[in-house]
Amino acid sequence: MKKRLTSLVLSGFLAMTTLVGCGSASTSSEQAASGDGLKIAIVTSISGVDDGNFNQNNYNGILKFIENNPGSTVNAIQEPSGDTTAAVQAVSDIVADYDVIVTPGYQFAGISQVASENPDKKFILVDSEPAAIGDQTVFDNVYSMLFAEQEGGFFAGVAAALETKTNKVAVVNGVAFPSNVNYQFGFESGVNYVNEVYGKNVEIVELASYAGTDITGANVGGNYVGDFADEATGKVIGTSLIKEGCDILFVAAGAAGNGVFTAAKEAGNVKVIGCDVDQFDDGQNGDSNIILTSALKVMDANVERVLESIKAGTFVGANELRQADTDSTGYVKEEGRHQLSEDTLAKMEETYALVKEGKVVPASNFGGTTPEAFVGLPSYK
Repeated sequence: MKKRLTSLVLSGFLAMTTLVGCGSASTSSEQAASGDGLKIAIVTSISGVDDGNFNQNNYNGILKFIENNPGSTVNAIQEPSGDTTAAVQAVSDIVADYDVIVTPGYQFAGISQVASENPDKKFILVDSEPAAIGDQTVFDNVYSMLFAEQEGGFFAGVAAALETKTNKVAVVNGVAFPSNVNYQFGFESGVNYVNEVYGKNVEIVELASYAGTDITGANVGGNYVGDFADEATGKVIGTSLIKEGCDILFVAAGAAGNGVFTAAKEAGNVKVIGCDVDQFDDGQNGDSNIILTSALKVMDANVERVLESIKAGTFVGANELRQADTDSTGYVKEEGRHQLSEDTLAKMEETYALVKEGKVVPASNFGGTTPEAFVGLPSYK
């Protein structure tokens, strides 16, 4: 990955040399819109674009765009603190040098001032919105995409509850940002759905000492590492949950989830459900594999789609929620990339259709329902 990035930065230098010869920065922007390459930056958390998960999936969308538009370039930049003010400042520091800035992560919420001050630049936000929480103002040069992580979490919960042998499962998260809490609540919704619809009695295990606190200060329970990079704590949590009897763990913790994977591999009789992307390759453990399936958030294709609209001159600023109805959430079901039984696959296909049609609406962080009472749960009135 680093070698590829180096080559892209080099091509960026060559493209920049060409653009400088054409005139001012504003001229560069016009040329990008009219057919020449886009100069793209992606600003990420400390785990970077080779985290094998969230950031890398966004980065892959950019690489796919560049593959189809070879005059375009990308530079990857890390903002290590995870603090919203610092993240927005990191974007402000580089905005003059690029045509498009892609910012994956909740920490980039509130980028509206930078966008307003730079109307000739385009911004693609993933998992955050440009203005303050609750402010749905649309900016002409900002495309913000949120995903219904609760749907992916729901599919993970359904899979875990249908496949568990010990009747104990758990979810491990990174930080209680809304997207992560959505995964947690969705997972819990899925387990509760299976318990009611299919007559199972699966327990969701939580470690009180690792309960999460969301952005409003509310205790949301669950099992939270506290950041997205602490593999050691991830392993501690994973090991503790396994000792509690869990045989399936859904891991939505970024690079910190690698520690949970290690705990599962060492245990030998535990399966893991991956998150955001297909993590089957990460599950290899000698001659076996610990990955049951992966909950999907289709970011790469959506990032590529928006970049193509910028290139084509059809870009429209928007704040959008991407869901199953646009095939933007789901789970891995391709043969050879999961270990779900045929019976589980059939049940999940039925459930996916209900979610896609809006007949089942899993709970989310601020959705007004709970994992114990949501639309589509038979007991919900």
